[in-house]
Order: sequence, then C-alpha cells, then structure tokens
Amino acid sequence: MTADDALRAILFDRDDTLIVDVPYNGDPEQVTPMPTAVSALQRVRAAGLATGVVSNQSGIARGILTHEQARAVNARVDQLLGPFDVWRYCPHGPEDGCACRKPLPGMVLSAAAALGLAPSQVAVIGDIGADMGAAAAAGARAVLVPTARTLPEEVAAAPAAATDLRAAVEMLLAPVGAAS
Repeated sequence: MTADDALRAILFDRDDTLIVDVPYNGDPEQVTPMPTAVSALQRVRAAGLATGVVSNQSGIARGILTHEQARAVNARVDQLLGPFDVWRYCPHGPEDGCACRKPLPGMVLSAAAALGLAPSQVAVIGDIGADMGAAAAAGARAVLVPTARTLPEEVAAAPAAATDLRAAVEMLLAPVGAAS
C-alpha cells in the first residue's frame, strides 16, 4: 500500500450496521444505534477520517416508504451518530438495473468522489455480501460485520470480518502488518 492508498474515509451501511434494522423503516422514532456504533464512529473521527453512509432503500421503489420518510430516518441517524460527511442511498429495487444499488459500485464511487478521494482510499463496513460486493467492485476495502441475517456463504466470502462495528473500525485502523 502506498501513501496515495492510505485510508481516508469509512463508508457504513445503514441498516443492521449503524442502526438496528427495522424493515422499510420510515419512522425516525424507530432509529436505534447498534451497540458499538457511537464508540466506533468516535474512533473513526478521532483518527481524522471522513465518514459516510451508503444504503439500499428498495422500500421506496416498492411504494412502502417515500423519499421524505427515508430522508427523515437518515436525519435521525445523523442526529444520533453524525455528522456524516456524505450520504448516498439507492431508492431502486433489485429488478431496476441501476448502477447505484449494492452490490454494484455506484454509491461507493459517488461517495468517494464527493469526498474527493480515490476508491482505494475508502473502506466499506456492512453486514451482507452486497456491501462487500459494492466495495470490491469500486476498488475499496471492506469489512463484514455479520448479523443473524448474514448468510454463512457471505461470511466465508468476505475479505475480512469482525464481531462488531468497533472491532471492524479497529481492524481498518490497525497499522499495516500489525498482528491480528
């Protein structure tokens, strides 16, 4: 890794990574941070890295929630855990064929560009294979934080995995070549 590839930002999946997943949540009052989210984000910011959120929100395409509801939930996440330097969400469904929906790299590339960074200077932390796929397709680093919904094959295929969000952050911030 060269100095040009030094980690400068971490992008987080929203549901089941930063906050407890409430399927198709359109209610900001239902936002609950994951147990180590606050300390993980404090650590990232103390290290001088930018933070961002990249989240599939197919409930919009399905008519279950509106853009306004998604933005209200995101605003609550930002209030509890932010401020985040960049937000990206994909309102499309799996069949829409958009380039932003994870596992495609669109949101990761867009967030990196908004931060003025190359994808190689960014890492993605998420809870499912689509998060890992988006990071890989963009050329970013990735760490999986499995939950009860994470499939065993997603864990096996992940480039790295951690027990919780704080451990994932520590893994990414560890000096290159440090013992794991």
